[in-house]
Amino acid sequence: MGSQVETLIRQAVTKGIETVASVSRAVNPGPAEHPFLSGIHTPMTQELEITDLAVTGAIPAALDGRYLRIGPNPVKPDAAGYHWFIGDGMVHGLRISEGRARWYKNRWIRSTPVAKALGEEPAPGPRHSFDTVNTNVMGIGERTFALVEAGSYPVELTDDLEGQAYNPFGGTLQGSFSAHPHRDPLTGENHAICYEGTDPGTIRHVVVDRNGKVTRELPIAVQHGPMIHDCAITARYAIILDLPVTFSMKAMLGGQRFPYRWNPEHQARVGLLPRDGGAEDVIWCDVPAAFAFHVANAYDAADGTVVLDLCVYDRMFAEARGGPDARSRGLERWTIDPATRAVTVRTIDAAPQEFPRPDERFFGQPYRYAYCMALPAAAEKGFYFETKLYRHDLQTGTRQVHEFGAGRHPGEFVFVPAGPHAPEGEGWLIGLVIDLSHETTDLCIIDAMNFESGPVASIRIPHRVPPGFHGNWIAERGSK
Repeated sequence: MGSQVETLIRQAVTKGIETVASVSRAVNPGPAEHPFLSGIHTPMTQELEITDLAVTGAIPAALDGRYLRIGPNPVKPDAAGYHWFIGDGMVHGLRISEGRARWYKNRWIRSTPVAKALGEEPAPGPRHSFDTVNTNVMGIGERTFALVEAGSYPVELTDDLEGQAYNPFGGTLQGSFSAHPHRDPLTGENHAICYEGTDPGTIRHVVVDRNGKVTRELPIAVQHGPMIHDCAITARYAIILDLPVTFSMKAMLGGQRFPYRWNPEHQARVGLLPRDGGAEDVIWCDVPAAFAFHVANAYDAADGTVVLDLCVYDRMFAEARGGPDARSRGLERWTIDPATRAVTVRTIDAAPQEFPRPDERFFGQPYRYAYCMALPAAAEKGFYFETKLYRHDLQTGTRQVHEFGAGRHPGEFVFVPAGPHAPEGEGWLIGLVIDLSHETTDLCIIDAMNFESGPVASIRIPHRVPPGFHGNWIAERGSK
């Protein structure tokens, strides 16, 4: 790629595609009702604090911590060139202890454009590329971070959500980070595969130690600027998903602020990187053209192969719809043979689904259960219009369904174990459910071992929390 093209990319990404977007507004103002800015996705307009929320049922006494979830919530919605993935970040949080829902809060991430729109100072701390952060929020090294891929440094949040600061892990992170680092429960390390919109020829394997410091930032050469949303680990490998959604100059010049598109010329492949190996040690294995946002889990099998479970699509972003535009082909198992570089694909469940989560005490290890959010059969209906969650027993090959009922739409649910030494699957599933007919939201707590039964507790949030991306349970320090 020539230097002039690279300069164009860098200018567009670091300035939030401002110049291209302004051309788009003049030429293509967009529909009156953008599908990801209206209806269930209509953004909130206020920051709130609500204390002592109403609870139906009984919150398990063992739950002492915060449920946090983040997603896009534009301060000043503008349909021109808008894509769901690039909206201003808003964190929603609930503090739970002693069987009570102490508070709910929602706070915008104070990026430069958000702070300007609100008439405030932006969050302190160094910047890297753009500074919109909207995709995940999780604990790393006893701290809480909001995350995004492809550019910005993480944003550290205080426990009460009132303080924010851009923090590249104490200055140890040099480049961009990922929305999906994965913690190895055996070592305490977080592994991530990171990419930069401004450097389409390089991705990086980044390792953050248990103290929240970067110990490895390995560059790996790629082609076309692939979008790599997630990764996986096993005891031996970090797993790279180099799939055919790549940077598109055509989309960028056409005014799209999310310039990634399906690229049939890009060979789909999975990379097995030895966890301490160099870029030259990656074992690249071609797979048929497909795309995956999210991994359920991966592990090393006894026969030397690598097992990778993930939610898969035949393609993604082949059309400019402002969000995901393809029908899910379900949960699949890809078995990768490092010796022959062959990949065998098997369907676990063909029902459309997303946001797979395991009991993360077993991440990178053989495991039994995976939990997914159902998706509608027709892609054009968008995300968050189903009413079900799935529980997969990978040992027996069976699936259970938790049905919330008409008009009640769940997002991603996270598994919280009953205790540090509880058997796999013994604990609770926690997540937000939008009651669209009443414009309210419930934080629902489900007994994972009685999955098809009603929630053991529901905490009422008296407004609609727009669909977002990822959430996690962050236990109070010192609690089990």
